[in-house]
Amino acid sequence: MIELKASDLHLKSGFPPIFRMEDLRLHVADNMKPLQGKEISSFIRILLGKELFEELSQGREIDFAYSLDNGERFRMDAFLSMGSPSLSVRHIKSAIPTPSQLGIPWALRKLVMSTTGLIIVTGPTGSGKSTTLASLIEEINLHRNVHIITLEDPIEYVFHSKKALVNQREIGKDSKTFAQALNKVLRQDPDVIMIGEMRDLETISLAVTAAETGHLVMATLHTRDASSSIERIVDVFPSGQQEQIKAELSNTLLGICCQKLLPKSGGGRVLATEMLVGTNAVRNRIRTGGARHLRNIILTTQSEGMYSFEQNLAQLVKEKLISYETALSNATDVKDLNRFLEVV
Repeated sequence: MIELKASDLHLKSGFPPIFRMEDLRLHVADNMKPLQGKEISSFIRILLGKELFEELSQGREIDFAYSLDNGERFRMDAFLSMGSPSLSVRHIKSAIPTPSQLGIPWALRKLVMSTTGLIIVTGPTGSGKSTTLASLIEEINLHRNVHIITLEDPIEYVFHSKKALVNQREIGKDSKTFAQALNKVLRQDPDVIMIGEMRDLETISLAVTAAETGHLVMATLHTRDASSSIERIVDVFPSGQQEQIKAELSNTLLGICCQKLLPKSGGGRVLATEMLVGTNAVRNRIRTGGARHLRNIILTTQSEGMYSFEQNLAQLVKEKLISYETALSNATDVKDLNRFLEVV
């Protein structure tokens, strides 16, 4: 997997190993025989141990990380497919990429130097959200004298305390749930809290509260753009609490970075992003329930570092980093994309 420079490996009974390569496509290892269910089960049992393998056999999906002796790390997810154990593996590069290497927006890099507030990184599965957060945490680790606590499921990148003190807590091992960990984290004297994923009402509520009480909170969501991120957070709450969460969110939100990983012209992958910054106009829209109008603010406030996916896609096409076809297939508003491509 490492030699092939594959990002992911999939093991499924009746198929040879399947790799996801840098072009984002799946490639079957035709030079290998199809794997038998017993072979995959034995391999997963070795990785998980008897107790967790029994939980898998009873229908529980198991997320975990695995390290080789040489330090290479992998994020793994074991699950049942038609009753047979299957495994998805993602390679985690040992070196944490810098924000400039990833193409993280300058506005987001500026926001992580804040002392309080909420930063959200969103995007579909496999869009590099964990890597973006890791890069930003390492940036803080290098430049700020603070206490960072990460809550992850599982731990992917391993941080070594530099200017900052970093404590990494793995859900399922160091704490039972994100909500339980968040309930206790404020007693551990953190300055910065990184939450691997805001999954439910309790986690979102505790994250916002932590940001309100003077902490910098960084978290991820599975949403497509800035507007849907706000709507997702608000809609999680019962109708009687939605006005309150809008007010709290408007007071704490620093910014939202939405991202996708796209095939790069000539090979590899490139990050495409949309950036929303929590200006007074944005906070006002959130407070009054006008999240659907945030796109207009994004399109007209570039001086604050805001831009839409279509603006970024057009820029990537102009720089010949992606093809027009790739931009077209990932644009939400094709008319906007074409309009930005016409701008000299």
